[in-house]
Amino acid sequence: MKLTCSQKDLHFALDIVGCAVSASTTLPVLNNILIKATNKKLYFSATNLEIAISYSIPADVKNEGAITIPAKLISSYVSLLEDSSVEMRVEDGMALHLKSKSSQTKIKGISPDEFPIIPKIEKESSIEITASDLATAIDSTVFSAATTSARPILAGVYMHADKDVLKMVATDSFRLAEKRTKLLKKVEKTIECIVPVRTLLELGRILGTKFEKEPVTIHVSQNQVLFTLDGVELISRLIEGKFPDYEKIIPKATRTKLETGADHLAMATKRVSLFAKENNNSIKLTATNDGRLQVATDETSVGEEKAEVDIKMSGENNKVALNAQYLLDVLSRMKENVAIEMDERLTPVVIKPAKKEDYLYIIMPLKV
Repeated sequence: MKLTCSQKDLHFALDIVGCAVSASTTLPVLNNILIKATNKKLYFSATNLEIAISYSIPADVKNEGAITIPAKLISSYVSLLEDSSVEMRVEDGMALHLKSKSSQTKIKGISPDEFPIIPKIEKESSIEITASDLATAIDSTVFSAATTSARPILAGVYMHADKDVLKMVATDSFRLAEKRTKLLKKVEKTIECIVPVRTLLELGRILGTKFEKEPVTIHVSQNQVLFTLDGVELISRLIEGKFPDYEKIIPKATRTKLETGADHLAMATKRVSLFAKENNNSIKLTATNDGRLQVATDETSVGEEKAEVDIKMSGENNKVALNAQYLLDVLSRMKENVAIEMDERLTPVVIKPAKKEDYLYIIMPLKV
């Protein structure tokens, strides 16, 4: 293998596929990135056996070939090179020689024959959406998914495409987030699947690099999903099982509805949460029809705090206890005014944008 490519392109490609690299001790080749030169392009692949990412860049290929190289080492090295052309060649068996304007090095690799075969999925059904919309939907939901494997079905995000709307839902059984997004074109039939949270976290990181305006195509098969955009391919397994019928827990009635600025409520909640850590992060929201929302916590060994926020309110005076972190998680993602709906003390609290109907967040209240 012998070729020349841009340092900037090389650095970007290594960064894109690097997030799929495994820290495996049993299979050392999973710590590597597969680099393959063919047809005037340089192809990169990495996998941890759950997700696989592939990407390619243009290159002046003089001799075709392939090698796998330790991901962390080559990524760190290339990031320290000047923005110029890089000459790459494989010599001395499995060793990659890199030569640039100011340096040259040799990195020992592993035969590409030991690298796992990246699966090809049957493109049964597809969804098209802009990268920026998908990135927003991911950021608006993944934080609500479960972080443990006690119930694997909750460690994923439910995706449901019908007509021209994609619905993404995540829950850990204590809170739930649902985001609705317009598709670029209608789907021929309803498509649904459950994608692992880690897959979407890595995809979200990729989408935030330079692909905001690019279209993303999502191909869903029986047990795998493929995300493609502008040369990037991310393949992941799907979580088997049926997602909970979450719509049953969405309150149909409300006794109290209030509106306030997300930033103001977040700041008050942060102050109160400093004193709520010894109280299992429990804070109390008390809404009164004099236009004030009190955010407070019971006195702990470090003290107490009571904050007030101006609100617009309709309905009855009401009070509810919530997990402060659950509230902050959603407020940090909402820049505009938020609407909060409360019913009985043990009925889920609904939080959504005051002016839009495309997002819904539910928190189960705490007993007081």
